[in-house]
Order: sequence, then C-alpha cells, then structure tokens
Amino acid sequence: MALAGALWCSPGELLGAPGTLREHRMARGVAPTDLALRIGMDPAAYERAERTGRWTGDDRQTAALTEALELPLPAVTEVTGRADALAELLRRAVTTRWQAYVKPVAKLLPVPRKQVAEALRELHSDYQSRMVATLTWDTGTSTGAGAAGEAGEAGHAFLDDVPAHFWARLSPRGRHSAHGARPEQARLSRRVHAY
Repeated sequence: MALAGALWCSPGELLGAPGTLREHRMARGVAPTDLALRIGMDPAAYERAERTGRWTGDDRQTAALTEALELPLPAVTEVTGRADALAELLRRAVTTRWQAYVKPVAKLLPVPRKQVAEALRELHSDYQSRMVATLTWDTGTSTGAGAAGEAGEAGHAFLDDVPAHFWARLSPRGRHSAHGARPEQARLSRRVHAY
C-alpha cells in the first residue's frame, strides 16, 4: 500500500486481478482490523481467515464482506471457500432434477431463490439439449457415431465449465458484474441491516 501511495495509484492498480481474500481487501486499501470491525467479526478471526484461506464468517458477515469489498458473486464463492461446493451442486443440478438443487445453491449465494431457480432451469435445459444428441444419433453409421461422440464431448466440456455458465446466466439480468456497484448490493445491505 505504501508503494501505491508513493506512485499515486490505488493498491488495486498494482495488484492486478485479486484472487484471495487478502488481495481483495488490499485492492480496496482497507486495513484488516478496520474490515473485521466493519463486518462485525473479531479481528483475530478475520486475520486467521485471510492467513488460512478458510472463511468462518456467518451469513450476515459474508453479506457485509461482499458489500464492503464490492465483491462480484464469483469472488464471494472463491474467498469464502464455497466455489468447489457450488460447482459440484451445479453439476448435479444439470445432470439430474434441477429443482432439488435450488435451495442448496441459494444457501451458498446472496441471490434470491427465484433467480437461482431460473438460472438452474436454463442450465439444465442447455446441458440436456447437448446430451440428447448422444441418444438420438444413429450410431450404426460412421457419421452418426462421430456426431454422438462430439455431442458427448460438448456435454463434458459444459460440465467442466458449469460455474462459468451459471454466472453467465445471472449476468444478463444485472445480478452480477465484475465492475462497480451491483443490484445485489442493495439487497445485501438490507439483509445486513435487518439483523
């Protein structure tokens, strides 16, 4: 931060794209103790979370952290350690009954269930349309087998990138942005102040 001050630029401009909780905090130029107090967390517990990479905050603290650091939704899942769990839930949702995964996915994100449900419905439909091609091609011919194989590969590629597809389905509706203020911040603020 001192170097940023000497160069007359923000810490974020020196860091590049932040990936960890510490990097996001530094990019905003906030001291760890100040951030911990702002989000209602013991400073020692916050610093331990930064050091270990394991977020121990509750939903209220997570919402306050999201607002304080202006984190986009993918970053929230990364810094709180929920990205792997989210990816697994999304994979299951697109390969089985998506409706059963609305509640578990919504618990991981500060997004209303209705929006999660719509994104999961779209993901499921997209994935299933890719995979149905593997079942309908006549595999008795060399061209049919090739088309089915290509469709299967497309389905596997879709599963590998399912978090990115999920975020893309939230983005067009204005619920996620990599830049600036987002509509969910107002909801997060209301949630934080409701406690």
